[in-house]
Amino acid sequence: CDLRRANLSESNLKGANLEEANLGRANLTDADLSGANLTNADLRRADIFDSDLTGANLKGAKLSVGGLSALVCHTIMPDGKENNSDC
Repeated sequence: CDLRRANLSESNLKGANLEEANLGRANLTDADLSGANLTNADLRRADIFDSDLTGANLKGAKLSVGGLSALVCHTIMPDGKENNSDC
């Protein structure tokens, strides 16, 4: 789906299937993305500040340089490795 530039701040997207979604430049600040499927999603230049990515799958996702400023615990990162830095 095409969600470029969408304002999804503070949205409840828990468990959402956003596989291959275009979220470029979307505002995901404070969004609950826990358990979301973001496989191969385009998150370049998206605002993902203070979002909850606990248990989310970001395998193959495209991120801007600088990475994430979000809660990550049991989160599958774009390289396929699990990140537990905030558990």
